[in-house]
Amino acid sequence: MSYCMVLVTCGNETDARSLASQIVHKKLAACVQLSPVVSIFTWDGQVQTENETRLVIKTRTALYPDLEAFILEHHDYAVPQILQVPIAKGLPAFLDWIDQTTCP
Repeated sequence: MSYCMVLVTCGNETDARSLASQIVHKKLAACVQLSPVVSIFTWDGQVQTENETRLVIKTRTALYPDLEAFILEHHDYAVPQILQVPIAKGLPAFLDWIDQTTCP
């Protein structure tokens, strides 16, 4: 079995909590952690600075396509950050927990 983390940002904590809750409820991830971030980026030719909330989503690699589709369907950004980061190693008991709490 292989595992990954998926990094997503939302424009505010309310939207991030809602998205995280839906992802876990649908068993697309075992856990989603939220943290505030400041993002500096170029959009429409202008440098922007925005407060956002980062989601760190822990899941199985096989669920990534469904997770990505779900995020695209429920996210309000035109081009949301959705980045898959492979997990090379992890505590076996933690990885087993991911298996037990996500879709088969």
